[in-house]
Amino acid sequence: MSERVALVTGGTGGIGTAICRRLADLGHKVATNYRNEDKAREWQGKMRSDGYDIALVKGDVSSPEGGAAIVAEVERQVGPVDILVNNAGITRDTTFHKMRPEQWSEVINTNLNSVYNMTRPVIEGMRQRQWGRVIQISSINGQKGQYGQANYAAAKAGMHGFTISLAQENARFGITVNTVSPGYIGTDMVMAVPEEVRAKIVAQIPTGRLGLPDEIAYAVAFFIPDEAAWITGANLSANGGQYMGW
Repeated sequence: MSERVALVTGGTGGIGTAICRRLADLGHKVATNYRNEDKAREWQGKMRSDGYDIALVKGDVSSPEGGAAIVAEVERQVGPVDILVNNAGITRDTTFHKMRPEQWSEVINTNLNSVYNMTRPVIEGMRQRQWGRVIQISSINGQKGQYGQANYAAAKAGMHGFTISLAQENARFGITVNTVSPGYIGTDMVMAVPEEVRAKIVAQIPTGRLGLPDEIAYAVAFFIPDEAAWITGANLSANGGQYMGW
């Protein structure tokens, strides 16, 4: 596989870290963004100690200006972006009748509007170079919904609507656009949930366990090689069989 430049948003989180590592292992130059300086530098030090040199760019994906600035700095440090993984996401969970406007808008801006903010600055270059990969990290809850997550589910469902439209527009330019929809993954955030709550979640998963971040990274990597060039507009469910849709 040719060496490409990959930008993974939200790369310092559990799933994002696994994606960064996987793409670096495949020989790509990898960059990610961050907002918290101390956390990001600690993360970078750990990555370097493990043999990974991931470029770090400060910036917020939730605004068009922030997205454009992140891409410009990645291109300055590393080169034009060939692979974009829209992974950044937050939760602001509550039932809808109690949801404040900021709980709605923060999730929509970070989880959904970010795919515009990050993809718009890279799509022209991909079209000119006649090669590109855009991958959205959605969620099982964008497919089946979830109590207390109307904002999150709406954003994650919207990500795949973006995928299937962008895929149609750019297929003839050698660009594929796909979605990965993880189920419940054993990240630090999930493992911090009380054990009895986690047990109830696991009881609903046919494989009988939480997923691993590396398993989501593998799903992302599946879409990248030239051998995957005929797969576009797909939504790959990676949820241990918890939700099985067509």
